[in-house]
Amino acid sequence: MTFGQIISANRKKHGLSQKDLAQLVVKEDGSPISPQYLNDIERDRRNAPPEYLIGRLAAVLQLDPDYLYYLAGQIPEDLRAGGHSQEKVQEAFVAFRRALDNRQV
Repeated sequence: MTFGQIISANRKKHGLSQKDLAQLVVKEDGSPISPQYLNDIERDRRNAPPEYLIGRLAAVLQLDPDYLYYLAGQIPEDLRAGGHSQEKVQEAFVAFRRALDNRQV
């Protein structure tokens, strides 16, 4: 499933309209996102939202934010800002691939 499909399915699971969910997901300035913006996200007409809004969507819809980051093709800030060595990053991706599909790398 895509990022938008997961958001849509979980919004419906929680019995929320797009307007309801949009009111609950507030931007960093405290204003809610627009229902049209949410509609575009759910229909995959936009790229995934910024990290802050991914966190807000995860909180409101009771989803693991790491799964949403994965679907969005993003790496959370706490993993980006670490000064990790190339070897350590490669090792982590090999382990990640193995955990997802048991490929031998």
